Amino acid sequence: MDKKFIYLLTMTLSSWLFCFTISAQTSKAGGTLFDTDSVLKITLSGDIRDLMTDRIDNPKSHPVLISYTRDDGKEVSVKAEAKTRGHFRRTMGNCTYPPLLLQFAKSDELSTSLFKEQQKLKLVMPCVGDDYVVREWLVYRIYNLVTPKSFKARLVSVVLNDTKKKKSTSAFYGILLEEEGQMANRNKDVLIKRQLRPEQTDSLPFLTMAVFEYLIGNTDWSVQFQNIKLIARDSTTAIPVTVPYDFDHAGLVSTPYAKPAEELRMNSVRDRRFRGYCLPNLAKLGPVIALYNELKPAIYKLYTDCTLLDAKYVKSTIKYLDDFYQTINDPAVMKKEFSYPCDKNGTGNVVIKGLKDAPPEE
Repeated sequence: MDKKFIYLLTMTLSSWLFCFTISAQTSKAGGTLFDTDSVLKITLSGDIRDLMTDRIDNPKSHPVLISYTRDDGKEVSVKAEAKTRGHFRRTMGNCTYPPLLLQFAKSDELSTSLFKEQQKLKLVMPCVGDDYVVREWLVYRIYNLVTPKSFKARLVSVVLNDTKKKKSTSAFYGILLEEEGQMANRNKDVLIKRQLRPEQTDSLPFLTMAVFEYLIGNTDWSVQFQNIKLIARDSTTAIPVTVPYDFDHAGLVSTPYAKPAEELRMNSVRDRRFRGYCLPNLAKLGPVIALYNELKPAIYKLYTDCTLLDAKYVKSTIKYLDDFYQTINDPAVMKKEFSYPCDKNGTGNVVIKGLKDAPPEE
């Protein structure tokens, strides 16, 4: 049987089983954090001002209490530590709220809570408005449809309760993002920390990811330096698989601060640019294109069914997705777009090194 056909069939079945598992688990009582896509309401209590202004290169951990209400009406509170994280979004002045890293210690309260399987969690906070948080959450949902080797994300409604100032914020949206080690374990893989070139990763998963980044209009990534994690069956002999994250600079999200890297010579993040490696034979993209065509109804449904989006954004997003599907189903246009990395005079081979000298992200 054709190897590419087997890959397509495997990816499609894996995606279907992944989504089915999520749906099946949702109905179970006492589920865990990522069992459902419903919005979770949480309150973070502590010295919030001290936490939010701690945006230095090596921020300290601050004690917080995370509270939520169960379906039966009982309030659950779990002790944790939080510290600011990230790079651009953490820098003072860039964003209203910095992203946070939440760390949990074992306790009786934790063992019976939604967070019982968590040791660490990233909390994506709104930078310039929480409507962009919802948009970024949906991008994670798209890649969940593509492959289970992706980060799970839970949309949350957050209230910050400053116990020192005795003052609380209004609720806003955030994203609880699966910790990278847990994502690897869920896929029976391990994290790979060594630096590799794209060509040294598993080719079909890489091309699937690169086309996904093209679909969402994201150029803010490189395997060597930023916004990509590597996982593999073992740390020595297995070929690593790329897993993308951090999509706030994608055209599909369109945050006001998002700009393409200068070295790419692009006008807007809404412009698409394929940033995979050079493919002399585009037939290698055949199973990838077939997969995205298979997923088209489910991808569109994410946006047409989401009640948290305004109608204008949904309309523009459908048009943006239409453009992608017109490209991948027109052989001449597809050849022009996906052959771009082969152009030695273009910017298809540029490696973005913006985070090369930044401290490792937790």
